[in-house]
Amino acid sequence: MKQIEVTILGQSYVLGCPDGGERPLLAAVSRVDSEMSAIRDAGRVKARERIAVLAALNLAYALAEGPAGASGAAADTAAGDVDIEALVARIDRALGADGQLL
Repeated sequence: MKQIEVTILGQSYVLGCPDGGERPLLAAVSRVDSEMSAIRDAGRVKARERIAVLAALNLAYALAEGPAGASGAAADTAAGDVDIEALVARIDRALGADGQLL
């Protein structure tokens, strides 16, 4: 297993990567970085860990929708926004006194 250095939201990480797995790993890193950057650039969330949670939820939601969701999630923005807002509200309730995501 080799190690590769990647950058996500300006932070460097060294990741273990099986031989031949560089391309899918770099694609995943790119997708995570894009998702986190979009959340940060929207300006509503500042804390890196909260950005990471929202990005993880967005990506998990797209995966849960299946193959059509991975490509169609952007096309169905209104429905996606409602579901993501509900997820954010659930996380806010779970965080309680620790703070709100938005």
